[in-house]
Amino acid sequence: MDRRENKPAKPTKLIVLLAFVRDEEGELRPAFEPREIQSEDKARMDARRMAASNTYAGVIAWSRTADLVNGVFGDPVVIFQDGTVPDME
Repeated sequence: MDRRENKPAKPTKLIVLLAFVRDEEGELRPAFEPREIQSEDKARMDARRMAASNTYAGVIAWSRTADLVNGVFGDPVVIFQDGTVPDME
């Protein structure tokens, strides 16, 4: 008999960086696919550098907990935001 218990998956923290540009009609569009970053410090540093470049209409870095096995995600927590970004859903 197998006595191992099935334990719930340990939540992971996803850290994401995304920048936006304006298209010809002035609408915000992602400048690139969301990038997963390994630490909040790196995400903050990269986002600040991108914001200072004045290349993007807006830059945001956020984190959220994630149980990838069960598909359960926590609410996003903004690490850094500059400029104009869409509301997070």
